Amino acid sequence: MARRFKLARAGAAVAGASIAVMLSAAIPAGAEPVKGSVDPDGYTNGLHVNVGANYDDMSTSLISIKLEDGTRLQMYCVQIDQRIDTKHGMTEVPWDRYPIKGSPFHTNRANINWILHNGFPVVGTDALGKKLTEQGVKLTNGLSDKEAIAATQAAVWHYSDGRNLNEGNPLPKGPQDAKADVVALYKYLTGKDNVGIGDQPTPALAISPTDASGTAGERIGPFTVSTTGQIDKLTTKLPEGVKITDANGTELSAGDIKDGTQLFLDVPKDLAEGNGTFELTATAGVDTGRLFVSENYAQKPTQSLIVAKAEKSEIVAQAGGKWTEAAPPTTTTTTTTTTTSETAPTTPTTTSSAAPAPQPKNTSGNLAETGASIFVPVVIGVVLLAAGVGSLLFLRHRRRV
Repeated sequence: MARRFKLARAGAAVAGASIAVMLSAAIPAGAEPVKGSVDPDGYTNGLHVNVGANYDDMSTSLISIKLEDGTRLQMYCVQIDQRIDTKHGMTEVPWDRYPIKGSPFHTNRANINWILHNGFPVVGTDALGKKLTEQGVKLTNGLSDKEAIAATQAAVWHYSDGRNLNEGNPLPKGPQDAKADVVALYKYLTGKDNVGIGDQPTPALAISPTDASGTAGERIGPFTVSTTGQIDKLTTKLPEGVKITDANGTELSAGDIKDGTQLFLDVPKDLAEGNGTFELTATAGVDTGRLFVSENYAQKPTQSLIVAKAEKSEIVAQAGGKWTEAAPPTTTTTTTTTTTSETAPTTPTTTSSAAPAPQPKNTSGNLAETGASIFVPVVIGVVLLAAGVGSLLFLRHRRRV
């Protein structure tokens, strides 16, 4: 009985493995996001602020993240209750992947984005001081970097975490002559001028979609480029004759590609079934307002951060396509018979067309696996699955006997 049970489990395992093989073969790899980690020595400190009960002595800073290529970004905190783990990686994600459901961040992110684009350091202290003076504010010896950081971070927390600056006692550790300046900038950043910037900042570099399919003789695409910078290099891994072009078939170089450009794979009609990829390299900034969260947040949370000021970095994105062979042309055969006497019957001219069945167009949208057909693991999986089921039926038959 134990042996039968072991064999049954083995059959089930084979069946499960075959399904896993089929699923893994059908899932394409995703693009790598921009990654980095907090630099514990890269903080630019502001003043401590009082933003309410149990939050009456909060440090403020421009936090430095070091990307994998060495580029440094300046960030503000958008998650006041979570401590920073400087040893854990951070990943750039869209706004809707902010990790805390029900957080004010989700409803107020347009206002946060406005603060980042109109606060410090995107706008310098001299320009901010002039703006406040125009509104009738009297500053004490101008606006300092520490004051500007404190006011901007407090304004961000107002929208990301629902915390309000205590305007009567904004700076628990002083200095006294800075209080009015911090309150004035905070009120400007959270006041009527803040109408929000609702459009999520453009990724530093992205290609959409990352894969497409078609038939030889077509232009496969379009692939739309989104970037905040300049495309420096276009690298291709394509069969001879396949080109990167625009919608009209004009071949493109790196200098022709910019934000919004649509690219196509122009595949010659006589080319056999195949696939290929292309890669863009750009000097681009991870834009102000882009969100970074902890890698594997559920297992290892750390404070979520948002880009305060973009810096240029070399970033790479890849896409590609596959195509099926074009259907062979339709052939026409004409047979003519003529009579040799006036009384012989006339055989009319007949025309027959022999057109092979059209080749199906691959519309799966997934890149072909390099060096092997995607159907090979599927066939193997089916065979393994059949073997597993067969072993189970055999055991059931033995048990009855």
